[in-house]
Amino acid sequence: MAVKIQDLDASRVYMDWLGNDFPFSENALSGKHAIVCGASKGIGKATAQMLAKAGAQITAISRNPNGVSSELNGDNHTEISLNLEDEISISNFISTIEKCDILINNAAGPPGGPLLDNSTDDFIAPFKRHLHASHTLTKGVVPLMEKAGSGRIVNIISTSVKEPIPNIGLSNTLRGAMASWAKSLSRELPECVTINNVLPGFTDTDRLGSLASSINARTGKTIDEIHEGWISQVPIGRLIDPLETAAAITYLCLPISGAIRGVSLAVDGGRLRSI
Repeated sequence: MAVKIQDLDASRVYMDWLGNDFPFSENALSGKHAIVCGASKGIGKATAQMLAKAGAQITAISRNPNGVSSELNGDNHTEISLNLEDEISISNFISTIEKCDILINNAAGPPGGPLLDNSTDDFIAPFKRHLHASHTLTKGVVPLMEKAGSGRIVNIISTSVKEPIPNIGLSNTLRGAMASWAKSLSRELPECVTINNVLPGFTDTDRLGSLASSINARTGKTIDEIHEGWISQVPIGRLIDPLETAAAITYLCLPISGAIRGVSLAVDGGRLRSI
């Protein structure tokens, strides 16, 4: 069984991010509007929760809305069903937006497996869902951010940007493209708009569970063995809680983060060996 953060000494490693120990001022993002993609679960949901707690108004985007907007702190949040592989639908959505101060680009990753097992057709949908959707959304909201005098764009991608992860070759390729796209944009965006990447490590989400199941089916290793193998690579000795990743994302959305631009920040418990 995966070691959940709640199973450890809470006083040592975990604060109730959405309770009394919330690490940011609850009005830090008051008056800001945030579009959060992939907000129905995992890191996307945690990010919507964290941004709302900091005072932002949230538009939660997902393919299959599940009522996450009703779980967010405060009022006036909305939830939109949107297929991120459909550029026309994205453009139509953007045409309805009058204000956007924060954009969180986030979407489910492609299936695992050796890269040589993929055909070129396998690249099409994931690239539409990630790179193409992020580009369309960014082009749509940057004029609004520039008009408002500030903007924050954060892409949730993967530590594979720095060190490719075995058996998810298609995802590695896609995440690298996203990182290069963001770095290029960081040199082109208006002065008042920042773009950064957050690179989650082994995070306790459904996505990690799906990857474990894929490895189990391919290798015969038990789920416990797979989890133990992952945790053995992480110096903090546990999986990351999605709210910990969301805390880093929220910081990059604050007004005081304006000097941080074009970086790829790993939230991985120290697993990466590269500098």
